[in-house]
Amino acid sequence: MVAASGKLDEAEELQRAAMEIARRTLGDAHPETLNIVENTGVLLWTQGKYEQAETCFLEALDARRRLLGEKHPDTLVSMCNAASVLDMLGKADEAEALHREALESARRVLGDEHRITLTAINGLGSLLWGQDRLDEVEPLFAEALE
Repeated sequence: MVAASGKLDEAEELQRAAMEIARRTLGDAHPETLNIVENTGVLLWTQGKYEQAETCFLEALDARRRLLGEKHPDTLVSMCNAASVLDMLGKADEAEALHREALESARRVLGDEHRITLTAINGLGSLLWGQDRLDEVEPLFAEALE
């Protein structure tokens, strides 16, 4: 994997090319295209390109909500990613609402011990930690540790 070798610029170029090919051949709403869009967002996030990552994550989230519904695991992953990047961009209110939505849905659909649920707990906990809302963080992190 190019990204793992530290060649992030090259990885981004290849990822964007893959995204363009997928859009052209499969269409914007194809599940594989959305996976590539989401993965491009992750790569951009890794590079600190939060605004560009936000665009990718929100595109994937909007499309997955329409195509797969609110409770599909892929939609929940997109919610977690979008919420986390919104937090990084200082959009705390939007981020918190999306983190809470992801957590509530993940608990109901996947259960308390699923990795997506734990990711949602961690994301919300990190946001609250950053806001020094420690009384709300402690039960979340305690639950995750269990």
